Amino acid sequence: MTQTISINDSGRLQLTPLEIPSRLLLGPGPSNAHPAVLQAMNTSPVGHLDPAFLALMDEIQSLLRYVWQTENPLTIAVSGTGTAAMEATIANAVEPGDVVLIGVAGYFGNRLVDMAGRYGADVRTITKPWGQVFNLDELQTALKTHRPTILALVHAETSTGARQPLEGVADLCDEFGTLLLVDSVTSLGGVPLFLDAWGVDLAYSCSQKGLGCPPGASPFTMSPRAVEKLQQRQTKVANWYLDMLLLGKYWGAERTYHHTAPINLYYALREALRLLAEEGLANSWQRHQKNVEYLWEGLESLGLSMHVEQEYRLPTLTTVCIPTGVDGKAIARQLLNEYNIEIGGGLGELAGLVWRVGLMGFNSRKESVDQLLAALRQVLPK
Repeated sequence: MTQTISINDSGRLQLTPLEIPSRLLLGPGPSNAHPAVLQAMNTSPVGHLDPAFLALMDEIQSLLRYVWQTENPLTIAVSGTGTAAMEATIANAVEPGDVVLIGVAGYFGNRLVDMAGRYGADVRTITKPWGQVFNLDELQTALKTHRPTILALVHAETSTGARQPLEGVADLCDEFGTLLLVDSVTSLGGVPLFLDAWGVDLAYSCSQKGLGCPPGASPFTMSPRAVEKLQQRQTKVANWYLDMLLLGKYWGAERTYHHTAPINLYYALREALRLLAEEGLANSWQRHQKNVEYLWEGLESLGLSMHVEQEYRLPTLTTVCIPTGVDGKAIARQLLNEYNIEIGGGLGELAGLVWRVGLMGFNSRKESVDQLLAALRQVLPK
Protein backbone atom coordinates (compact mmCIF):
# COMPACT_ATOMS: atom_id res chain seq x y z
CA MET A 1 0.00 0.00 0.00
CA THR A 2 1.37 3.40 -1.04
CA GLN A 3 1.37 5.96 1.73
CA THR A 4 0.22 9.44 0.80
CA ILE A 5 2.42 12.17 2.24
CA SER A 6 1.32 15.77 2.11
CA ILE A 7 3.79 18.25 0.62
CA ASN A 8 5.00 20.88 3.07
CA ASP A 9 4.71 24.23 1.26
CA SER A 10 6.19 26.37 4.05
CA GLY A 11 9.39 27.02 2.08
CA ARG A 12 7.71 27.49 -1.29
CA LEU A 13 8.32 31.16 -2.00
CA GLN A 14 6.57 33.01 -4.80
CA LEU A 15 9.39 35.19 -6.12
CA THR A 16 9.88 37.64 -8.94
CA PRO A 17 12.89 37.16 -11.27
CA LEU A 18 16.23 37.97 -9.63
CA GLU A 19 17.10 41.63 -9.16
CA ILE A 20 20.30 42.66 -7.35
CA PRO A 21 21.40 46.29 -6.73
CA SER A 22 24.26 47.53 -8.86
CA ARG A 23 27.10 48.31 -6.43
CA LEU A 24 30.59 49.72 -6.77
CA LEU A 25 32.54 47.13 -4.77
CA LEU A 26 35.43 48.96 -3.11
CA GLY A 27 35.76 46.69 -0.11
CA PRO A 28 38.31 43.93 0.52
CA GLY A 29 36.64 41.72 -2.10
CA PRO A 30 34.88 40.72 -4.17
CA SER A 31 35.52 43.44 -6.70
CA ASN A 32 33.42 44.18 -9.77
CA ALA A 33 34.18 41.95 -12.73
CA HIS A 34 34.95 43.25 -16.21
CA PRO A 35 31.86 43.12 -18.49
CA ALA A 36 33.71 40.73 -20.82
CA VAL A 37 34.26 38.36 -17.90
CA LEU A 38 30.56 38.38 -17.04
CA GLN A 39 29.71 37.79 -20.67
CA ALA A 40 32.07 34.81 -20.81
CA MET A 41 30.48 33.36 -17.69
CA ASN A 42 27.09 33.42 -19.44
CA THR A 43 28.36 31.08 -22.17
CA SER A 44 26.58 27.71 -22.31
CA PRO A 45 28.42 25.06 -20.30
CA VAL A 46 30.01 21.98 -21.83
CA GLY A 47 31.05 18.82 -20.05
CA HIS A 48 33.99 18.92 -17.66
CA LEU A 49 35.82 16.36 -19.84
CA ASP A 50 34.86 17.94 -23.15
CA PRO A 51 37.97 18.51 -25.32
CA ALA A 52 37.10 22.19 -25.60
CA PHE A 53 36.98 22.53 -21.83
CA LEU A 54 40.22 20.59 -21.35
CA ALA A 55 41.89 22.99 -23.78
CA LEU A 56 40.55 25.90 -21.72
CA MET A 57 42.07 24.33 -18.58
CA ASP A 58 45.44 24.30 -20.32
CA GLU A 59 45.03 27.99 -21.15
CA ILE A 60 44.22 28.78 -17.51
CA GLN A 61 47.32 26.94 -16.33
CA SER A 62 49.59 28.77 -18.75
CA LEU A 63 48.11 32.17 -17.90
CA LEU A 64 48.37 31.51 -14.16
CA ARG A 65 52.05 30.72 -14.60
CA TYR A 66 52.40 34.06 -16.38
CA VAL A 67 50.66 36.16 -13.72
CA TRP A 68 52.59 34.39 -10.95
CA GLN A 69 55.85 34.44 -12.92
CA THR A 70 56.52 30.75 -12.38
CA GLU A 71 57.23 27.65 -14.43
CA ASN A 72 55.68 25.29 -11.87
CA PRO A 73 54.00 22.40 -13.74
CA LEU A 74 51.49 21.91 -10.91
CA THR A 75 49.66 25.22 -11.29
CA ILE A 76 45.87 24.95 -11.34
CA ALA A 77 42.63 26.62 -10.29
CA VAL A 78 40.94 25.02 -7.30
CA SER A 79 37.16 24.63 -7.56
CA GLY A 80 36.31 26.84 -4.61
CA THR A 81 36.98 30.28 -3.19
CA GLY A 82 40.38 31.52 -2.06
CA THR A 83 39.91 29.87 1.32
CA ALA A 84 39.66 26.49 -0.45
CA ALA A 85 42.98 27.16 -2.20
CA MET A 86 44.42 28.21 1.16
CA GLU A 87 43.32 24.95 2.74
CA ALA A 88 44.56 22.98 -0.29
CA THR A 89 48.03 24.41 0.30
CA ILE A 90 48.05 23.41 3.97
CA ALA A 91 46.40 20.02 3.35
CA ASN A 92 48.95 18.96 0.76
CA ALA A 93 52.10 20.44 2.28
CA VAL A 94 51.60 19.61 5.94
CA GLU A 95 51.98 16.18 7.50
CA PRO A 96 51.24 15.49 11.17
CA GLY A 97 54.20 16.57 13.27
CA ASP A 98 55.69 18.96 10.71
CA VAL A 99 57.01 22.13 12.31
CA VAL A 100 55.23 25.00 10.55
CA LEU A 101 56.36 28.55 11.33
CA ILE A 102 53.72 31.17 10.51
CA GLY A 103 54.17 34.92 10.40
CA VAL A 104 51.15 36.46 12.09
CA ALA A 105 50.57 40.17 11.58
CA GLY A 106 46.87 40.08 10.79
CA TYR A 107 43.70 38.05 10.55
CA PHE A 108 44.82 35.72 7.75
CA GLY A 109 48.05 34.78 9.46
CA ASN A 110 45.84 33.57 12.30
CA ARG A 111 43.72 31.62 9.84
CA LEU A 112 46.84 29.82 8.62
CA VAL A 113 47.63 28.94 12.24
CA ASP A 114 44.16 27.45 12.72
CA MET A 115 44.29 25.44 9.48
CA ALA A 116 47.80 24.09 10.02
CA GLY A 117 46.86 22.96 13.53
CA ARG A 118 43.84 21.08 12.19
CA TYR A 119 46.14 19.10 9.88
CA GLY A 120 48.38 18.06 12.76
CA ALA A 121 51.22 20.54 12.37
CA ASP A 122 53.50 21.54 15.23
CA VAL A 123 52.63 25.22 14.79
CA ARG A 124 55.07 27.95 15.82
CA THR A 125 54.45 31.66 15.31
CA ILE A 126 56.31 34.91 14.92
CA THR A 127 54.16 37.96 15.48
CA LYS A 128 54.03 41.66 14.70
CA PRO A 129 51.44 44.36 15.45
CA TRP A 130 48.73 44.41 12.78
CA GLY A 131 49.88 46.60 9.91
CA GLN A 132 53.60 45.96 10.32
CA VAL A 133 55.83 43.51 8.40
CA PHE A 134 58.71 41.16 9.21
CA ASN A 135 62.30 42.02 8.30
CA LEU A 136 64.93 39.50 7.27
CA ASP A 137 66.72 39.57 10.62
CA GLU A 138 63.52 38.70 12.46
CA LEU A 139 62.76 35.88 10.05
CA GLN A 140 66.32 34.53 10.23
CA THR A 141 66.20 34.43 14.03
CA ALA A 142 62.85 32.62 13.97
CA LEU A 143 64.09 30.10 11.40
CA LYS A 144 67.18 29.35 13.51
CA THR A 145 65.05 28.96 16.60
CA HIS A 146 62.32 26.73 15.17
CA ARG A 147 63.98 25.09 12.11
CA PRO A 148 60.61 24.55 10.46
CA THR A 149 59.61 22.33 7.57
CA ILE A 150 57.48 25.19 6.23
CA LEU A 151 57.57 28.97 6.67
CA ALA A 152 54.21 30.58 5.84
CA LEU A 153 53.92 34.31 5.18
CA VAL A 154 51.03 36.49 4.01
CA HIS A 155 52.32 38.58 1.11
CA ALA A 156 49.26 40.81 1.10
CA GLU A 157 47.50 40.89 4.47
CA THR A 158 43.88 41.67 3.57
CA SER A 159 43.01 42.65 7.13
CA THR A 160 45.70 45.33 7.42
CA GLY A 161 46.62 46.48 3.91
CA ALA A 162 50.30 45.67 4.48
CA ARG A 163 52.64 44.12 1.88
CA GLN A 164 55.20 41.69 3.28
CA PRO A 165 58.52 41.94 1.37
CA LEU A 166 59.62 38.52 0.11
CA GLU A 167 62.99 39.28 -1.46
CA GLY A 168 65.71 37.31 0.30
CA VAL A 169 63.38 35.16 2.39
CA ALA A 170 63.96 32.01 0.32
CA ASP A 171 67.74 32.33 0.83
CA LEU A 172 67.13 32.11 4.57
CA CYS A 173 64.80 29.13 4.12
CA ASP A 174 67.41 27.27 2.06
CA GLU A 175 69.73 27.14 5.07
CA PHE A 176 67.24 24.92 6.89
CA GLY A 177 65.60 23.02 4.02
CA THR A 178 62.41 24.98 4.68
CA LEU A 179 59.64 25.35 2.12
CA LEU A 180 58.30 28.90 1.64
CA LEU A 181 54.50 29.19 1.54
CA VAL A 182 52.91 32.49 0.51
CA ASP A 183 49.37 33.88 0.67
CA SER A 184 48.89 36.05 -2.44
CA VAL A 185 45.09 36.37 -2.23
CA THR A 186 45.10 40.18 -2.39
CA SER A 187 48.27 40.61 -4.43
CA LEU A 188 47.99 38.40 -7.52
CA GLY A 189 47.53 40.56 -10.61
CA GLY A 190 47.88 43.89 -8.81
CA VAL A 191 51.17 43.72 -6.88
CA PRO A 192 54.64 42.76 -8.19
CA LEU A 193 55.13 39.06 -7.50
CA PHE A 194 57.87 36.78 -8.86
CA LEU A 195 57.41 33.29 -7.42
CA ASP A 196 60.37 31.62 -9.10
CA ALA A 197 62.81 34.50 -8.74
CA TRP A 198 61.87 34.87 -5.07
CA GLY A 199 62.02 31.12 -4.39
CA VAL A 200 58.39 30.63 -3.34
CA ASP A 201 57.45 26.93 -3.08
CA LEU A 202 53.70 27.12 -2.43
CA ALA A 203 51.21 29.87 -3.19
CA TYR A 204 47.50 30.38 -3.44
CA SER A 205 45.17 33.20 -4.40
CA CYS A 206 41.59 33.91 -5.39
CA SER A 207 39.74 35.03 -8.50
CA GLN A 208 37.63 37.91 -7.16
CA LYS A 209 40.26 40.52 -6.35
CA GLY A 210 43.21 41.53 -8.54
CA LEU A 211 42.09 39.20 -11.32
CA GLY A 212 38.70 40.94 -11.56
CA CYS A 213 36.60 37.77 -11.73
CA PRO A 214 33.69 36.39 -9.67
CA PRO A 215 34.75 34.17 -6.76
CA GLY A 216 34.91 30.39 -7.04
CA ALA A 217 37.95 29.39 -9.13
CA SER A 218 41.10 29.93 -7.10
CA PRO A 219 44.75 29.81 -8.23
CA PHE A 220 47.10 27.30 -6.58
CA THR A 221 50.71 26.35 -7.34
CA MET A 222 53.45 24.06 -5.98
CA SER A 223 57.12 24.11 -6.90
CA PRO A 224 58.85 20.83 -7.90
CA ARG A 225 60.44 20.82 -4.43
CA ALA A 226 57.01 21.04 -2.79
CA VAL A 227 55.63 18.37 -5.11
CA GLU A 228 58.48 16.09 -4.07
CA LYS A 229 57.46 16.50 -0.42
CA LEU A 230 53.87 15.72 -1.40
CA GLN A 231 54.90 12.55 -3.22
CA GLN A 232 56.97 11.38 -0.26
CA ARG A 233 54.19 11.77 2.33
CA GLN A 234 53.86 8.97 4.86
CA THR A 235 50.15 9.67 5.24
CA LYS A 236 47.39 10.39 2.75
CA VAL A 237 46.32 13.99 2.21
CA ALA A 238 43.53 14.32 4.76
CA ASN A 239 41.23 16.26 2.42
CA TRP A 240 40.11 14.12 -0.53
CA TYR A 241 38.57 16.98 -2.53
CA LEU A 242 41.76 19.06 -2.34
CA ASP A 243 44.30 16.23 -2.78
CA MET A 244 46.74 17.40 -5.45
CA LEU A 245 47.86 13.83 -6.16
CA LEU A 246 44.32 13.32 -7.46
CA LEU A 247 43.65 16.79 -8.86
CA GLY A 248 46.98 16.77 -10.69
CA LYS A 249 45.73 13.83 -12.74
CA TYR A 250 42.66 15.82 -13.81
CA TRP A 251 44.66 18.91 -14.72
CA GLY A 252 47.58 16.89 -16.12
CA ALA A 253 48.06 14.60 -19.10
CA GLU A 254 45.95 11.77 -17.66
CA ARG A 255 42.72 13.84 -17.57
CA THR A 256 41.34 11.47 -14.95
CA TYR A 257 37.88 12.43 -13.70
CA HIS A 258 37.97 13.88 -10.20
CA HIS A 259 34.95 16.15 -9.77
CA THR A 260 32.57 18.21 -11.87
CA ALA A 261 34.35 21.52 -12.30
CA PRO A 262 32.40 24.81 -12.06
CA ILE A 263 32.49 25.18 -15.84
CA ASN A 264 31.20 28.73 -16.12
CA LEU A 265 33.46 30.05 -13.38
CA TYR A 266 36.43 28.67 -15.30
CA TYR A 267 35.12 30.45 -18.39
CA ALA A 268 35.17 33.66 -16.36
CA LEU A 269 38.65 33.02 -14.96
CA ARG A 270 40.06 32.28 -18.40
CA GLU A 271 38.62 35.54 -19.71
CA ALA A 272 39.90 37.55 -16.73
CA LEU A 273 43.38 36.11 -17.22
CA ARG A 274 43.20 36.81 -20.95
CA LEU A 275 42.41 40.46 -20.25
CA LEU A 276 45.29 40.68 -17.79
CA ALA A 277 47.70 39.17 -20.30
CA GLU A 278 46.40 41.56 -22.96
CA GLU A 279 47.08 44.54 -20.67
CA GLY A 280 50.45 43.13 -19.63
CA LEU A 281 51.49 42.30 -16.11
CA ALA A 282 53.80 45.29 -15.66
CA ASN A 283 51.08 47.63 -16.94
CA SER A 284 48.57 46.17 -14.48
CA TRP A 285 50.96 46.64 -11.57
CA GLN A 286 51.64 50.24 -12.65
CA ARG A 287 47.90 50.95 -13.03
CA HIS A 288 47.16 49.69 -9.53
CA GLN A 289 49.99 51.76 -8.04
CA LYS A 290 49.03 54.94 -9.90
CA ASN A 291 45.38 54.71 -8.91
CA VAL A 292 46.04 53.93 -5.26
CA GLU A 293 48.39 56.90 -4.96
CA TYR A 294 45.59 59.04 -6.38
CA LEU A 295 43.29 57.55 -3.71
CA TRP A 296 45.77 58.26 -0.91
CA GLU A 297 46.09 61.89 -2.01
CA GLY A 298 42.32 62.25 -2.12
CA LEU A 299 41.82 60.71 1.30
CA GLU A 300 44.49 62.93 2.83
CA SER A 301 42.78 65.97 1.31
CA LEU A 302 39.72 64.97 3.34
CA GLY A 303 41.80 64.91 6.52
CA LEU A 304 42.02 61.10 6.65
CA SER A 305 45.18 59.11 7.37
CA MET A 306 46.33 55.60 6.46
CA HIS A 307 47.14 52.84 8.95
CA VAL A 308 50.19 51.35 7.18
CA GLU A 309 53.50 53.08 6.43
CA GLN A 310 53.54 54.10 2.76
CA GLU A 311 56.55 51.91 1.96
CA TYR A 312 54.59 48.79 2.86
CA ARG A 313 51.08 49.73 1.74
CA LEU A 314 49.32 47.51 -0.75
CA PRO A 315 48.23 49.08 -4.03
CA THR A 316 45.19 46.80 -3.96
CA LEU A 317 43.83 47.47 -0.47
CA THR A 318 44.15 50.49 1.83
CA THR A 319 43.31 50.65 5.52
CA VAL A 320 41.99 54.11 6.34
CA CYS A 321 41.97 55.25 9.97
CA ILE A 322 38.48 56.12 11.19
CA PRO A 323 38.59 59.58 12.78
CA THR A 324 37.99 59.81 16.52
CA GLY A 325 34.29 60.19 17.29
CA VAL A 326 33.14 58.91 13.90
CA ASP A 327 30.89 55.84 13.70
CA GLY A 328 32.71 53.82 11.04
CA LYS A 329 29.89 51.32 10.57
CA ALA A 330 27.34 54.08 10.11
CA ILE A 331 29.48 55.76 7.42
CA ALA A 332 29.94 52.45 5.57
CA ARG A 333 26.22 51.75 5.81
CA GLN A 334 25.39 55.21 4.42
CA LEU A 335 27.80 54.75 1.51
CA LEU A 336 26.10 51.46 0.66
CA ASN A 337 22.49 52.55 1.08
CA GLU A 338 22.70 56.03 -0.42
CA TYR A 339 25.57 55.78 -2.91
CA ASN A 340 25.73 52.05 -3.76
CA ILE A 341 29.41 51.94 -2.75
CA GLU A 342 30.73 49.12 -0.60
CA ILE A 343 33.77 49.54 1.63
CA GLY A 344 34.88 47.18 4.38
CA GLY A 345 35.39 47.54 8.10
CA GLY A 346 38.30 46.38 10.20
CA LEU A 347 38.80 42.80 11.37
CA GLY A 348 40.19 41.52 14.64
CA GLU A 349 42.53 44.02 16.31
CA LEU A 350 41.52 46.69 13.79
CA ALA A 351 37.75 46.29 14.21
CA GLY A 352 36.19 49.71 14.58
CA LEU A 353 39.50 51.45 13.91
CA VAL A 354 39.81 51.36 10.11
CA TRP A 355 37.91 51.15 6.88
CA ARG A 356 39.28 48.82 4.22
CA VAL A 357 39.14 50.24 0.70
CA GLY A 358 39.94 47.97 -2.22
CA LEU A 359 41.07 49.07 -5.68
CA MET A 360 41.47 45.75 -7.40
CA GLY A 361 41.36 44.44 -10.94
CA PHE A 362 38.72 46.12 -13.10
CA ASN A 363 37.87 48.49 -10.23
CA SER A 364 41.35 49.99 -10.12
CA ARG A 365 40.35 53.07 -12.12
CA LYS A 366 40.42 56.81 -11.52
CA GLU A 367 36.63 56.89 -11.91
CA SER A 368 36.23 54.51 -8.95
CA VAL A 369 38.35 56.78 -6.76
CA ASP A 370 36.48 59.91 -7.83
CA GLN A 371 33.12 58.29 -7.07
CA LEU A 372 34.23 57.23 -3.58
CA LEU A 373 35.82 60.57 -2.71
CA ALA A 374 32.73 62.48 -3.85
CA ALA A 375 30.54 60.30 -1.62
CA LEU A 376 32.88 60.62 1.37
CA ARG A 377 32.74 64.40 1.08
CA GLN A 378 28.99 64.16 1.60
CA VAL A 379 28.89 61.63 4.45
CA LEU A 380 31.88 62.54 6.61
CA PRO A 381 31.17 64.93 9.48
CA LYS A 382 32.06 68.51 8.54
